[in-house]
Amino acid sequence: MNKLKWILVVCLVILLLFVFIIMTKIKVMINYFHARDDDSLKIEFRALFGLIKYKLDIPVIKIDDDSASIVAKGKIESGEKEQTMKKGEQKFTPEDLLESFKDYKLLLLHVVSLHKIIRRFLKKVKITQLEWNTLLGTGDAALTGMLTGAAWTVKGGIIGIISSYFKLHVMPQMTVQPHFQLAVTQTSFKCMLQFRIGYAMVAGIKLLKFWKGGRPQFKTKPLSALSNDKTKPV
Repeated sequence: MNKLKWILVVCLVILLLFVFIIMTKIKVMINYFHARDDDSLKIEFRALFGLIKYKLDIPVIKIDDDSASIVAKGKIESGEKEQTMKKGEQKFTPEDLLESFKDYKLLLLHVVSLHKIIRRFLKKVKITQLEWNTLLGTGDAALTGMLTGAAWTVKGGIIGIISSYFKLHVMPQMTVQPHFQLAVTQTSFKCMLQFRIGYAMVAGIKLLKFWKGGRPQFKTKPLSALSNDKTKPV
């Protein structure tokens, strides 16, 4: 009888732990900044009130001097003390871009109703912060005015797409500030979103369920493969 009670207690603990995991929220903070030729992209994942953290930092995005390749320098951090796990560089050539399109087509062939699965998951994702500020100037007042209007149109369209795919819980804060005297481009984008692990697990199970034809042979290099190539900034 005592053995049966212990089995029931263990099962109950496992059940409660499972419920706790699927109900846990994951927060994702995206911070992008662009000024002239400098770009910085930071993505941070947090769970359990910040006890679990995972940060992806790409402080430099530039063009390689020796080829038409985009080079991304960055590092991956995890843990409370933010110790660096990996750092280095990775090149993305035009051939890599073409191969990525082929891989996406291959992915569509292997996953049935991929768009529906992704859209249903994104509808469970809440956006709790959305800020997009831009400083724009060409040195010509008339052209700057035209570009400012176009920038507002583009931003409005993108926000409309975001609101149709995600749960937008805040009013987006957007500005487009024209600079009529100087040629300048500067933009900052901040976004915070959150979702429960259970929704991600359901989406993952659906992807596995609708997967067909085995694992596809992708041709592009994984993003996590950081090389030690040395390049000079532009």
